[in-house]
Amino acid sequence: MNQFRPGSFQVLPVIIKNLIIINVLVFLAQQTFGNGGIVIGESSTQFGFISDTFALHHILSPLFKPWQLITHMFMHAGFGHLFFNMFALWMFGSVLENLWGPKRFLIFYLICGLGAAVLHIASMYYDSSGLITEFNNLKANLNPDAFVRFVNKYGYPPEYTYNEANAVATELRANVNNFEVQNEALKLIASSTNMYISFPTVGASGAVFGCLAAFGIIYPNHLIYFFPAKYVVPFLIISELLAGFQNTPGDNVARFAHVGGAVMGLILAYFWKKNNRQFKRWY
Repeated sequence: MNQFRPGSFQVLPVIIKNLIIINVLVFLAQQTFGNGGIVIGESSTQFGFISDTFALHHILSPLFKPWQLITHMFMHAGFGHLFFNMFALWMFGSVLENLWGPKRFLIFYLICGLGAAVLHIASMYYDSSGLITEFNNLKANLNPDAFVRFVNKYGYPPEYTYNEANAVATELRANVNNFEVQNEALKLIASSTNMYISFPTVGASGAVFGCLAAFGIIYPNHLIYFFPAKYVVPFLIISELLAGFQNTPGDNVARFAHVGGAVMGLILAYFWKKNNRQFKRWY
């Protein structure tokens, strides 16, 4: 069994400690400014300034900003989400930081988080391709029946009540060639589209999965809850991948972000282990 016994093992190394502190402080800021709870089915504009600005959004969303590729990994949807991510970060990340040193571990952590964000954005883009196609078809040919199907399928935006959305549909049926009615209908479906693609994604889970994957590469025979890491890590990654492809309704977990972080962790750990002789001496 491989054991991790670096010369000066720290229970809470500096980068892990600071990452935990930053995540806790950001979570407190989320709670203080009223957008700590992520609620399925709500518009992103209802989550508040912090979530709209720093959570990760669909690349076509008007709320998307490049810095969200990094900032989203310091935010969390609830206390349980924060606790389990930080616990797993400490459990696996502290071993890696003691092995690699703070600089290399921080680079590793951020790269895994970026990999998670990129794959998640790609999956969101793919999932929303049908929505974008329907929206563009409606703009080109504003058919009342297609309008109703669109709103029923994707929901109406929060600035419209159910009755107001129905009133727009009724007016469109009666006055399909009226410019003002068409404009109101297009405004509604545009807002509905933005709502659908602007749901925020938060969490350090992708980067943490990268730490877990690297641990499995470096210490394949070390036990994780009674099972060797070389079996646990592939099982978890494959489980996330399958869950991502299933796309179960109501599942708001960013499965492909987990996979993206894990893949980056596997790649980095494998090549660092293979190519760095100084690094190899720990095994």
